[in-house]
Amino acid sequence: MASEAGAEPPFISVVVTVKNEARHLHRLLDSLRVQEPPFEVVLVDALSRDGTWEIAGEFARAEPERFRIFQRYGSRGIGRNTGAEKARGTHLAFTDGDCIADSRWLAEIRKGFARSRIVAGRSVAIGSPHYVDLERVELYQQGNDVTFPSCNLGYEKALFQAIHGFDPRLITAEDIDLNLRAVLTGASILYVPEAQIYHHVRSNFVRFLYQAFWNGYGRKQLTEKHGSLWGNYRYSRLLHDQRTPIAWMRLAAAMTGYLARVLTGYGERLTPTDPTRPGA
Repeated sequence: MASEAGAEPPFISVVVTVKNEARHLHRLLDSLRVQEPPFEVVLVDALSRDGTWEIAGEFARAEPERFRIFQRYGSRGIGRNTGAEKARGTHLAFTDGDCIADSRWLAEIRKGFARSRIVAGRSVAIGSPHYVDLERVELYQQGNDVTFPSCNLGYEKALFQAIHGFDPRLITAEDIDLNLRAVLTGASILYVPEAQIYHHVRSNFVRFLYQAFWNGYGRKQLTEKHGSLWGNYRYSRLLHDQRTPIAWMRLAAAMTGYLARVLTGYGERLTPTDPTRPGA
C-alpha cells in the first residue's frame, strides 16, 4: 500500500503495450502526459508496422524522463511483463494503446493505492453503440470481481512480482488470470470508479467477432488452469444478458473460440498447480 499521510506520493509506472496502434496512440500519450506526478510511461511495442513506434519515439525524444519506450515481440502478457521489469516505480498502472485516460485517472489510482495493493478503475467503452452497450461477463472469487480488465488496472509492483506477473501463454484473459492468482494469495481488488479510462471498441463487425472468438479461446485456457473458476457462475444470467442480435452473435463467436481450444488448441495445455505462479 501507499505510504502514510504526509509522505511522498508513490511513483507510478504506467505500462502500455501496443501493436499497430498508430490510429489511437497520439491521443493516449497526450492524455498521459498531463497526469498527476510523479509517474513515468513505459511503452512496449510488439514490432508494429504502422508507424506506432515512430509516434512513441516522438514523445520519448521530447520527454525522455517521462516516456521510455522498448520493443519486444510476443503476447500481451509478455509485453506487460517486459514493461513491469523496466518500470522504475513502486506501483504499476496498466492501460492499452487504444485508450484515452481521464485527466484525473492517475490521481484517483494513487488514492486507491493508499487503501489497497490492487486498484481497478472504470473502463468506459467508446465507439459504435451496437458494441458499446454490451454487458461484461463478471466472475467473482472470494468476494472480488476478477474480470476487471488490464486497460485500467493498478498493482503494487512487489505484489505483481510476487505472483510472477502475467502468464505469457494466455491468448486473452491474462488479466483475469492475474487477478485471480492475486486474490488467491489474500489480496483484494479495490474498485475506484472515479479512475476512468476510455477505450475504443472494435471498429467493424469482423474485428468485433474476431475479438469475441479469441476471448472465448482464452476462457477455455482459464478453465484448464482454474477449473473451479466457473463453479459459481450462473449461466442463466449469461443467457438473460444477451438482449440484442449482436450480443447473441458475440456469444456464438466466443463459444466457437472456446470449442476451438477444446478440439484443437495449440501449444502446451495449462494444467493447474500452484495458482500464484503464471505457469501454473
